[in-house]
Amino acid sequence: MDNQFEAKVALVTGGNSGLGKASALSLARAGARVVVSGRRAAEGEQVAQLIKDAGGEATFIRADMSLRPDIEALVAQTVEMYGRLDFAVNNAGVEGTFFVPTADYAEDTWDEVLNINLKAVWLCMKYEIPHLLKQKSSSIVNMSSVAGLVGGPIGAAYHASKHGVIGLTRAAAIEYAAQGLRVNAVAPAVIHTAMTERGGFHTAELEPQLIAMHPMGRFGTPEEVAEAVTWLCSDAASFITGHVLPVDGGLVAR
Repeated sequence: MDNQFEAKVALVTGGNSGLGKASALSLARAGARVVVSGRRAAEGEQVAQLIKDAGGEATFIRADMSLRPDIEALVAQTVEMYGRLDFAVNNAGVEGTFFVPTADYAEDTWDEVLNINLKAVWLCMKYEIPHLLKQKSSSIVNMSSVAGLVGGPIGAAYHASKHGVIGLTRAAAIEYAAQGLRVNAVAPAVIHTAMTERGGFHTAELEPQLIAMHPMGRFGTPEEVAEAVTWLCSDAASFITGHVLPVDGGLVAR
């Protein structure tokens, strides 16, 4: 642990697996006290225990990002427990149905993806921001995707939600810049996670095609995304707000 975030508090939604888990562990290694949130309590408790076993401080709070009362209570409990909030990593998300054309996309799936991937990010920010503004140096990092920067066939709802996260991030960054709150987003390309496993990205037919889209010739790792999240929270990024940082092996540079 390097303690650059000593005494600071970070909240990570969707922190029980994938990019959220890696971000929670990275922030803890930097000295933050971390609140891990997600729907699956057993996994979330395991992440919190990993942090504790490494000498850090962490708590799991179950919250369903589709429920506004859960989001409000999550932020309130975090501040009640630790007395402050310095960093918010709004990472929780769902994939919807991959590779279904727009005209065939199911309305209920559309609603689920937009509610969790976009509306819940806004609700998290709505309740986080009043507490973040009380700190001299605070930061929000929202999880977007390269699907928020380019179009593609992986699902209209996913693309729309991740584009929306970028618009929300930029709007809030301008609104709160003068008050010292920085708001940025990370846009990963294909990162090998449970989500990409569910999406069938790693079949013998599809995986080589997807790898070929990345100029670096490989998929990214959750830890590489987590390092970007931690850096955006740090004082090393103190003059950066409203930025979308691709972590994509060069994909969007083409």
